[in-house]
Amino acid sequence: MSDGAARLAMVTGGNRGIGLEVCRQLAAQGYRVLLTARDAEQAHQAAAKLSGTGDVRAEQLDVTSETSIAALAERVRATYGAISALVNNAGISMKGFNADVVRGTLAVNFFGALHVTQAFAPLVADGGNIVMVSSGMGELSAYSRELKARFLDETLTVAGLIALADEFAAEVAAGQHEAHGWPSSAYRVSKASLNALTRILVKELPRLRINSVCPGWVQTDMGGASASRTVETGARGVVWAATLSDSGPSGGFFRDGKPIAW
Repeated sequence: MSDGAARLAMVTGGNRGIGLEVCRQLAAQGYRVLLTARDAEQAHQAAAKLSGTGDVRAEQLDVTSETSIAALAERVRATYGAISALVNNAGISMKGFNADVVRGTLAVNFFGALHVTQAFAPLVADGGNIVMVSSGMGELSAYSRELKARFLDETLTVAGLIALADEFAAEVAAGQHEAHGWPSSAYRVSKASLNALTRILVKELPRLRINSVCPGWVQTDMGGASASRTVETGARGVVWAATLSDSGPSGGFFRDGKPIAW
């Protein structure tokens, strides 16, 4: 890994909350950071806030647009050649529960991370880190025994996981999801899918370390003011996974650097 590649990290959804703090902590450790956000102006404003911390550069990225993803991947390839860490932090939690909420939530939290990783994994230098910012709500105890087994199936492929997510959306639209063992939470399913993606990709991309991280219940716009953890604390575990050395773990689910149950 070249010196330039070794010090470059990209963070999706970096304009606020955990993502912004991850960018700050990485910059403070000497990384050049690509702070991305769906809105270009918000990305630039956020990067400006961190100008005294280190080298933070703003980039526009809509994780729900494969055109936007491909365009940024090409800019990064042409400008930097390679990166050492990719943090899939962009995420949403929508109010209510119906088929539209399911599709919107999965589009960002699962499919967004999938498509970004597929586009950028070839640019991550050997021995680099990919981090999926997940949640303890993705834990599989809320599912039927059959669905839990399907998510944990060691033969599950990306195509099979996509079909599983699409099945959930279709069953919610048909009003049948509870009868088939699904929780009534688009957010839970999106994070369980993200965790399953980690387990699949670590086998497909053995040259990289890929881990899911639960930052805990954090005081952000999403978590609310009554959350038990500060943004600094929540981000610390994400940064830990983004900066793992060659001897670090891969294919796990962690909170504060410690393994937790899928």
